[in-house]
Amino acid sequence: MHDSKSKSVAIQGALIAAMAVWGLNVAAVKALTQSFDPTTLAAVRMAVACAALTGLVMWKRCALASYSGRQFAAVVICGVLMVYLNQILFAEGLLRSTATNGALIMALSPLVSAVLAATAFGERLTLQRMCGVVLGFAGVAAVVLSHPGAGLSRAGVGDLMLVGAVVSFASGGAIVQRLTQQFHPLAISWSIYMVGASLLIGQTVLEGAAFSWSALFPGWWAWALVLFSGVMATAVSNLIWNGAIARIGVARTAVFLYWVPVFGVAFAALFLGERLTLWHFVGFSAVMGGTYLGSRRQAAGPVISP
Repeated sequence: MHDSKSKSVAIQGALIAAMAVWGLNVAAVKALTQSFDPTTLAAVRMAVACAALTGLVMWKRCALASYSGRQFAAVVICGVLMVYLNQILFAEGLLRSTATNGALIMALSPLVSAVLAATAFGERLTLQRMCGVVLGFAGVAAVVLSHPGAGLSRAGVGDLMLVGAVVSFASGGAIVQRLTQQFHPLAISWSIYMVGASLLIGQTVLEGAAFSWSALFPGWWAWALVLFSGVMATAVSNLIWNGAIARIGVARTAVFLYWVPVFGVAFAALFLGERLTLWHFVGFSAVMGGTYLGSRRQAAGPVISP
């Protein structure tokens, strides 16, 4: 019992660390868009992530999965949903929407994941879990909307694209939960990113993106950010993510996404001198409470039908 609790704490600690990296990655990617074309940037980041995952596979001596035709099709679908489509919809959606709308829409991920898990796996959508989802979303809203100048724009094509990005990532996560019952999370992550990166690189080539030295190597600082984003934020953090899905399920794992905007605001205050307000601490407390309720193993209680 004690060992099981220790493992649960370790998983939660690893997930919070990964969310901190993702929060910092938002600022890194924003800075990189000043140096790279968006499509080229996505392809370069995914290529670096694939190289890092390949290194991890060799270091861990993890045997690559031998998929059946159906399992390989599932991996391809995950690569399309979680990497290729998610990257395109997220980038294009943010171009057409506001950062405020984007942050709040992305915070719907735990709710979407909980509904998908209830539908696909018959997981109990209990009142406790839904309270955690609502409390966490309220915390994110408090953090995002308290930002000076924040405001909600009219819903439009960009917002629909961002919703599509949320649904595509959560749908891929549900498939990953099935795959990790049969294969090691590292092998699954490697396969998914190889598929997604190949598609992004192929699109970059078809669009005739510039591959000159100046376009691909705008400076050492830019490439330091690319390595951080590709290795830590994409390869390592997504490996932690898929490993957590294998152990605690996609619905409980997704609750930790509430920490991304919270860490984003914290890093903005730390590195950019942005001012923290009482609303930030209210939001932080709500996110902590929502994570606790949403990630706890479910006890008997009222069940909400999806």
